[in-house]
Amino acid sequence: MGKITVETCEIEGLKIITPAVFGDERGYFMETYNYKDYAAAGIDMEFVQDNQSASKKGVLRGLHFQIHYPQDKLVRVVRGEVFDVAVDLRPGSKTYGKWHGVILSEENKKQFFIPKNFAHGFLVLSDVAEFVYKCTDFYHPNDEGGLAWNDPEIGVNWPIQEGMELTISEKDQKWGGICTLQTGGQD
Repeated sequence: MGKITVETCEIEGLKIITPAVFGDERGYFMETYNYKDYAAAGIDMEFVQDNQSASKKGVLRGLHFQIHYPQDKLVRVVRGEVFDVAVDLRPGSKTYGKWHGVILSEENKKQFFIPKNFAHGFLVLSDVAEFVYKCTDFYHPNDEGGLAWNDPEIGVNWPIQEGMELTISEKDQKWGGICTLQTGGQD
């Protein structure tokens, strides 16, 4: 038990994990995290905080990052469906400013590993979604940075469904584009 399948992405460091699910007429069982399996897959991290959020359809959260206390994140959806996005902000990376998105849902049970120095966000596609994630550093409220969800330089192709009304926090509507980071935003 506890085996996982790990897919790499075109952006180095990002990984999509699919756990083995054992089901029968009673339901199913799966390990959502096993240190040995993840370490063997190159995700050898000490997670120090778990978070959970619930959001309704059309909620777009992000794109967020921690400036001086960056976090590795292991994210998944336990109810509903989201389109989850990571944007590479690693200084000197050949994929700086590039993004990758993946559908995470209660059905596919996939997880998305996002290393430090990536911005992260998601769009809720189902009526309601519950999102959980592990972090390798604690949240520091005065250390949060962000990027505009619709920055044309990044060009995230959000799957906004016809008739979907977006709900975006006031804070998330005020973030600048990636060009603001290149002129002194992120350390």
